[in-house]
Amino acid sequence: MDLPKYAVIDIETTGGKAGIGRITEIAVFVMQGKKIVEEFASLINPECYIPPYISRLTGITNQMVEQAPRFYEVAKKIVEITEDTIFVAHNAPFDYNFVKKEFESLGFNYQREVLCTVRLSRKLLPGHRSYSLGNLCQDLGIPLSGRHRAGGDAHATALLLNHLIDQQGSYIIAENDLDLKGIHPDLNMEKIRTLPELTGIYYFHNAQNEVIYIGKSTNIRKRVFSHLAAKGKRNLSLKEQVVDISFEITGSELVALLRESDEIKQQKPKFNRAGRRIIFNWGIYAITDRKGYQRFFIDSIKGNINQPLDAFSTRDAANTALSGMVDKFGLCRQLCGLESNLGLCFNYSVQRCKGACAGLEVPASYNLRASKIIENLNFSLQNFVIFDDGREPDEKSFIWIERNAFKGYGWIQHENSISHPDALTDFLTGGSDNRDNRQIIRSWLRNKATRSTKILKY
Repeated sequence: MDLPKYAVIDIETTGGKAGIGRITEIAVFVMQGKKIVEEFASLINPECYIPPYISRLTGITNQMVEQAPRFYEVAKKIVEITEDTIFVAHNAPFDYNFVKKEFESLGFNYQREVLCTVRLSRKLLPGHRSYSLGNLCQDLGIPLSGRHRAGGDAHATALLLNHLIDQQGSYIIAENDLDLKGIHPDLNMEKIRTLPELTGIYYFHNAQNEVIYIGKSTNIRKRVFSHLAAKGKRNLSLKEQVVDISFEITGSELVALLRESDEIKQQKPKFNRAGRRIIFNWGIYAITDRKGYQRFFIDSIKGNINQPLDAFSTRDAANTALSGMVDKFGLCRQLCGLESNLGLCFNYSVQRCKGACAGLEVPASYNLRASKIIENLNFSLQNFVIFDDGREPDEKSFIWIERNAFKGYGWIQHENSISHPDALTDFLTGGSDNRDNRQIIRSWLRNKATRSTKILKY
């Protein structure tokens, strides 16, 4: 039998968040089965400042890394030494994400199967007071020297892995650190291990090939494994029924969110209860009356040719949303179509309206607050295109907003010359305009837009 190869890795960093912190030291022990066959260790110049509290923890100072190689100088060695291995670390997501981010900064997609000795220890060695590397090594009599240095911690992790192999009685593959209890026997775990660590959406299928769950992730493989490891009654029920998993790469997280939303509404998977809203029959509209006041009203979308500010599945939902904004901005319930009485509205009696309903507040003053509702419901621009990451390096995704409505999304090649958004029409591949998708886009623009995001205004 071919013995599995493990690359037992430990890193030290300038901080705790991958993509922000940088690697200052890395050590790799390659094991063929239980035997260490190759080693590599090096300080890394992070090209940024190491905070004093990090230096106190690791003993690695700014002076120590001044002459050390930069990550790109050791990247080829790391790729070669870990080729065809399982990436092993204690708290593996931390180390793996840092290494992946360093490679991403070089334009390289580093991908390995991952085994976490923390999770595996909890499974095979229950009952320990702590599963930190130091405490586990002390409990198990594993020698650990050079704590909080990559070489010492990686070597101790390699010895811990040998102990876990002995405990299991067989060699360990990547998913052995998961609790696979309850997984359907027909689910092909070899196929799951080959899922991409890329952004997109994924589908869980049952034995009848029906889609029973749809999700999105910036790392499809990692997210699927988290489903398979999850506890709880609902998660166990899902795991018991999944016999196949398919996926679509989107490149852009925003496109993944929009596609997930539309697919859930169309396919109605039994385990996606929260995202099944599909019909948006009622809208909130705005007009300016003859006296110059900004008014709002609720109307059937099918019966109104104008574009609503926002859309809802029921009239009651639209009424609740508009009523909340009216109270929030101190507007008149009569001018917002929420009361039909003549004279002063209810909000005036509780000092939430300044009397626009009876002409006691001039339009210019009232409309300043009324415009807040439009700002709240509208995009900041009426017509624009968002360009974001594509599925391939030479591709860009786009999300198109026109007249404050979501027109759709698609992908174009970098070399495509787009002088006007109309040229994007032939590249549209999906997307429907509804309240959920507009909210997804607004929220993403506020919180998730990245340096690669470009906005074309027109």
